[in-house]
Amino acid sequence: MDVTASSFISACYGRNEGRLPIWIMRQAGRYLPEYRAVRERATFQELCRSPQLIAEVVRQPVERFGFDAAILFSDILTVLEPMGADVSFPSGGPQIKNPIKSPDDVNRLKDVDVEETLPFVLEGIRRIKQVMPQVPLIGFAGSPFTLACYLIEGKGSKNFDAPKRFLHEHPRAAEQLLELLADVIGRYLQAQVAAGAEAVQIFESWGGILSRDDFTDWSARLVNRIFTRLKSARVPRLFFVNNVSPYLDALKDIDCEVIGVDYRVDMNQVARALSGKSVQGNLDPAVLFGTPEHVVERATRILDSMDNLDSVIFNLGHGIQPKTPLESVQALVETVHNYRRQSCRTT
Repeated sequence: MDVTASSFISACYGRNEGRLPIWIMRQAGRYLPEYRAVRERATFQELCRSPQLIAEVVRQPVERFGFDAAILFSDILTVLEPMGADVSFPSGGPQIKNPIKSPDDVNRLKDVDVEETLPFVLEGIRRIKQVMPQVPLIGFAGSPFTLACYLIEGKGSKNFDAPKRFLHEHPRAAEQLLELLADVIGRYLQAQVAAGAEAVQIFESWGGILSRDDFTDWSARLVNRIFTRLKSARVPRLFFVNNVSPYLDALKDIDCEVIGVDYRVDMNQVARALSGKSVQGNLDPAVLFGTPEHVVERATRILDSMDNLDSVIFNLGHGIQPKTPLESVQALVETVHNYRRQSCRTT
């Protein structure tokens, strides 16, 4: 099968008339026993640096559940390590041991050649495509603002007050930081496409903490610069914004094909507001802890609400959680795949 004719790629461009596509964020993860078996012999960082293991864990959920797209296994902070950030992943979340505390600290970060400094990521993509040549592969990166949050805070946070203060206390240094990150991320995603990725997604995990004006200035503007750079790659560009609802008007002008939707909003309302873009989402991951029948009902409710299914990619509205029942995931995939067939039978 030609990957460009797949249901996932077709839906990205709003022209999927066949089976609805589904993949889920963090689909290679701790809910899978086969993934946990890999982690028993490798730390998270070792896994992220092993092309062979990257390909193995990316293959696992696609093979088990029949997802319509694979996503590269890595971490959004991986790109920061060669830039000079001391990144570690102890239990409880990522940490950066040398966070940015002042404008002078921004000068510590280096511009890097991503092909020279992150060869294991690109080789991982090539190996994935050897194993699964017919499954669309999504490359990804964190947004400049989300990466800046970790660089300044030094760890995860519920509100990232320190990065928000830094933007207003040191606007020139903040602009320098975000522009550097945007340039590196843009080249990183270009390299992923050159290695074999058929789509790219930018995760704006923390844009939702910003005011409307700051989101436009410090998130959307930089993401748009990256996507414009990737336009010549001729692959679908996806943008996931956690807590997307306050910024729909700002997203209209983002030069991308797909907007990923979190679970707090009505996906059809987003689709109507962003007419011309495809939408991806948005089942609450907690729903999967219910019975399979409950999962079927909730997923069907979302699909029933959509005006135009040709431009829908089903996903969760956030990453799948550890200990999620496998039978619920299977029920979700089957529900999405059978939805149009069932609809035809009842009309």
